[in-house]
Formats: sequence, C-alpha cells, structure tokens
Amino acid sequence: MDLREQAVNALAHNKKTALLIGGAGAALLGVVLGYKYTSRKPEKAVRVGVVSQLLIHPLKSGKAVSVALAECQKMGLKFGELQDRHWMVVTDDGHMVTGRQEPRLVLVSLTCEEGHVCLNGPNMEELKFPLKQPDNPILNCRVFGVDIQGRDCGDKVSIWLGSYLGEEKTFRLVHFEAQMKGRRSADSEPLFPQHEMVAYPDVAPVMLLSEASVNDLSSKLEKAVTVERFRPSIVISDCEPFDEDSWEEIQIGNVRLQHVMSCGRCISTTVDPETGVISRKEPLETLKSYRLCKPSEKHVYKKAPLFGQLQIVKKTGILQVGDVVYKISR
Repeated sequence: MDLREQAVNALAHNKKTALLIGGAGAALLGVVLGYKYTSRKPEKAVRVGVVSQLLIHPLKSGKAVSVALAECQKMGLKFGELQDRHWMVVTDDGHMVTGRQEPRLVLVSLTCEEGHVCLNGPNMEELKFPLKQPDNPILNCRVFGVDIQGRDCGDKVSIWLGSYLGEEKTFRLVHFEAQMKGRRSADSEPLFPQHEMVAYPDVAPVMLLSEASVNDLSSKLEKAVTVERFRPSIVISDCEPFDEDSWEEIQIGNVRLQHVMSCGRCISTTVDPETGVISRKEPLETLKSYRLCKPSEKHVYKKAPLFGQLQIVKKTGILQVGDVVYKISR
C-alpha cells in the first residue's frame, strides 16, 4: 500500500469515528433538550378563596338549588338526580324558551324525589311526574341555533307550563338523558376546545363568580343585587373583586377547572330572581359602564360586559361548600 492509499484509509477511519462521536453527541443533546422542553415544571398552588355556595340550576332559566356538596362532572354540577341545565322549556317546534322571553321562568323550581320530578311556581299546585318516561317521544330541539335532543316530559307538564306562563302558546318540557349527544361548546364559542360538550347551558359546564365582584357591582347600584341574578355554578368568597378574572387554572378539592373565557352578559341579568320582572336596564347598564372588554377582544365579546368566568372541567370530582380554592401556576 503506497502513501496515498494509507492517507485515504486513515481519513476514512477518522471520518467514521467523528461521525460516530458526533452522532452520539447529537443524541445526547437531543435527550437533554427534549427533557428540558417536555418535562413540566412543578406546579405551584396559591390559596385564592373559599367556596361559599354551590348552585345547581336543573331547569334552564329556572330557580337555583343550593347544595352543600356536588359532583363536578364534565357537563356540570350534579346532586342526586339533579343535573345542571338538564331540563329545558321549549316551544312546540323545539326552540328553547328562557328568561329572556319568559322572565317568570326564574320563579319555577324543579326538584327530584324518589324517582319523581317536582315542579313548583307561584300560585300553582305542585306537579309531580316520573323522572324516567321511556315511552315518551324524543324531541329535536334548538339551543342558540344548534341541534340537541330532549325527552318530552308529557302533556300534563305542558298544560302546567301553559297555565303558569299564561300564553296562547304550547310549551313542552324536555329532559336531557345520559345516552343523548350533547352540544359542542365550540359551536357557540370557538374559544372552547372542540371536544367539550354541554347539555342545555348557554356554552360552558361551569360558571364561577366571586361574592366580592357582586358586592362591587351592588355598590354602584341604587338597589343591591345577589349572586342568584347571575346564575353561577360556584360562588367564591374571601377574595378581592374580580380576582377570578386572573385564575387560569384552579384546584378545588380534587376537582381541576380550566378558564376558557369571561362570561359576556345579556338582557337576562335584568330579570329580578325574586319577582320574575324584567327591567331591560339594570344592572346591565352599570356593568357596561366599567366592565367592557379590551378593544382587542371585541371580536369575541362585542358590546357585552364581562362578569364571571366560564370554566371547563379538566378533572372531575367532589366539590363542597367550604373547600379552599387554589390558583395553579407553573
């Protein structure tokens, strides 16, 4: 072998060694970088408040049921057979009826006992009917233009609603059952993850509001308002007004909630939950004076004032009044 061949062989051998070393180094660097960017930083939990109320609204636009303990499921709060916004009044062609159209609906209570549903309203006799009525038809309904099903609750309920609302219209009560397909929240608000589903709520399974925010609003009104007017699922105490605006992720007991967006308020806030009278003015006008969104968010909220926070359920579990609320950061 001449000198030229020896030189070529040596170069080839050194190049192979360099490639092996370089490859190993790159692999090691990849592992280090991968760990750095894929490993999650430890969570930090900071106490920000306490749960003061848990409110379930079984009937959409109906009276709240206050409970000391509730299951927090993916589609909202549940206590026994009562599930949040799982009953809804509809017209005979299936379109939702809410307190926006029929303010006196806010005075109707729906409860469950021993396999029966109980309806009550001012100057009305209590009506009881079976919770499960498998022979009743399933109706196709519309909530904000989105299709959803509901089991019809029967003619006696329809007559009761017509008598109470005093309209020359036909109203039906429908019940969302476990085997039915929910509505995608993203169909109403694109900020929600595509897989999140609800029954009859406007958009979110959970709405959170602090007592301090309600008190702040009341201080600006001639007549104070209560949290019931804003129909939250979870009410928080022991915090400052609007602290909840900054809670991106919270832990309550073993439940984990993720903030998606603020709750843009509409004319329904002007329905008095004690009288069922709609003013179409306050507290909405006062909210508009100091709770409008940033200019960069107008494409989301338009002219609606923001009050309360809409949440999705990242981890289900049990909630109790008195639970400490922790803000999670990383």
